[in-house]
Amino acid sequence: MRNKPQYSIASVDHALQLAALLQQEGTLRVTDAADRLGVSASTAHRLLSMLVYRDFAEQGPDRRYGPGKVLRPAAASEAPVPLLRRASGPHLRKLVDTTRETANLMVLAGIEVRFVTTVECDQVLRVGDRVGRSLPAHLSSGGKAMLAALTPAAVDALYADADLDLPRLHRELRLVRKRGFAINDQRTETGLTAVGVAVRDASGTPVAAVSSALPTARFAREKLSALVSAVSEAVGGIEIELVAG
Repeated sequence: MRNKPQYSIASVDHALQLAALLQQEGTLRVTDAADRLGVSASTAHRLLSMLVYRDFAEQGPDRRYGPGKVLRPAAASEAPVPLLRRASGPHLRKLVDTTRETANLMVLAGIEVRFVTTVECDQVLRVGDRVGRSLPAHLSSGGKAMLAALTPAAVDALYADADLDLPRLHRELRLVRKRGFAINDQRTETGLTAVGVAVRDASGTPVAAVSSALPTARFAREKLSALVSAVSEAVGGIEIELVAG
């Protein structure tokens, strides 16, 4: 599992956060970047200029910054990421307080899930910040939860060009639909287990997923019911926020 280095370099961390934001949200003003990072506008401008220099960002005629060619190969997500981030914050923090494990919000981007928000727990052994990372949707807990909320035909279309055992995937997704949650037991990372539930908008369309992620050493089947209940409560709160706009 990856945790934040003890001696992290703030400028590098800020630049990587900006790159992740550009990939997830599309365009940013200098003031937006400064606000998100908690730095001055001049510092944000210098960071963005370096990202432009390395092709991680491009500046448009309106002086906004968008993702550069290095970031564009990743599939785009249609999810309303800024709204989801605002709506999920309090509920993810409550989820962490309840479970004492790290909580994540992720969106579907092609056949991958992209982590857009992480709230870490305070335990020494914990799952670290995943913001900006992508994982195969069919392996991750949140990804399977979102795929299970799609029709089988939509899943087939999504994986039309993928080298994947689709009958096996459909069997897994049927079980997720029946249960209402998905589990990733070390399928994306050794020593990590996660439980995920899909977040739906007012029309019932899956727009995101919430997961509670923990070291496998602390996961026990008898705790699963309480973990699913806590994640589902967070999802319900986020869905109410989305309806309210």
